[in-house]
Amino acid sequence: MENLSAFFLLRPDVCFLNHGSFGACPRPVFEDYQRWQLQLESQPVAFLDPARGLSGWMRAARVALAAELGAAPDDLVGLTNATYGLNIVAQSLDLRPGDEILTTDHEYAALEKTWAYVCRKTGAVIKTVKIPLPLTEEAQFTDAILNGFSDKTRVLFLSHITSATALVFPIERAVAAARARGIYSVIDGAHTPGHIRLNLDALGADFYAGNCHKWLMAPKGSAFLHVRAELQSLLNPLVISHGWTEDARQPGVKGVFGNTPFIDGLEMQGTRDPSAWLAVPAALKFRADHDWWKITESCRQLVQATAARVRAFTGLAALSSPAFCAPQMVSMPVPRCDPVELKRRLYDDYSIEIPCFAWQDHTIARVSAQGYNTHAQMDHLVTALTEILPQLSASG
Repeated sequence: MENLSAFFLLRPDVCFLNHGSFGACPRPVFEDYQRWQLQLESQPVAFLDPARGLSGWMRAARVALAAELGAAPDDLVGLTNATYGLNIVAQSLDLRPGDEILTTDHEYAALEKTWAYVCRKTGAVIKTVKIPLPLTEEAQFTDAILNGFSDKTRVLFLSHITSATALVFPIERAVAAARARGIYSVIDGAHTPGHIRLNLDALGADFYAGNCHKWLMAPKGSAFLHVRAELQSLLNPLVISHGWTEDARQPGVKGVFGNTPFIDGLEMQGTRDPSAWLAVPAALKFRADHDWWKITESCRQLVQATAARVRAFTGLAALSSPAFCAPQMVSMPVPRCDPVELKRRLYDDYSIEIPCFAWQDHTIARVSAQGYNTHAQMDHLVTALTEILPQLSASG
């Protein structure tokens, strides 16, 4: 594929193979972001006044993103990150002692803490199902979820693309089954927008949060929460500010700034720099200009080939078949060792930035690829692992 590193601001002395953690913003998108910030600083009062432009600019970004996500603009709201959006949902649901939150053993640690916090406050309990590995068939996943339902299940919480294991969970049947049982479906889509194609209306999840700063390549601090229209009145802002209205839950009520109470209550919070969110249309344009789904396919081939080379010398099996692996991200089991030391050695000795961590009984090295990465960088990673891993295994 055409290498697009000239469009990015990454340091050339670092082999950056970790787009999955925080993304990387292309230069044209970053310039648009700075343009919004300069406009803000040139007249902050006028800029942050919803009636003098801000509400319309925020809506324009929602309209552009909604078209990308297969959603209605009034069903999503711009926030700072997916964890924030999921906290809004988790802390708004009316859970009682003994209610069950059904989830999997692949969830993101920050959200595991979120639900633990909610359970401490409400008396609800977390029920975790184990997803069989390697994941090679949709039924493995769906059967595990459906077998976990009970008459106490109130919430189904799933990652769409997992962070630690970099798997694409086939959540469609599970979401539909939850709806049929009157169970709220809450989906962590932090890694999903721009990584796989989405149609949120067709998926039908009750609550879905995603980041724009990862695979959509918008600036840091841009994310969304999508909520089915009939459930929006259930949500309470984590911060009560100018956009909240006391009668927000009454049918037909307009928001303070002319949007829905759902949007105004969550979006308008006084002194918040919205520039990252306002640059989302520029990120979408950059992707369209460079035919990014073709870039995604090239990156998929690159990471899959790299993972195969690592498996060839470790002898360790993949966590899934390619069909259930995130297109641009692979979590590679490596021989048991200290993951902190592995990460340190990769960075200090080889200038390679990737996450390494313990997950269940595995040591994982997770590699991501984006349009700025090259075959030579993957060669460098494979060489580094072949040199470091025997040393760490021997010292352990």
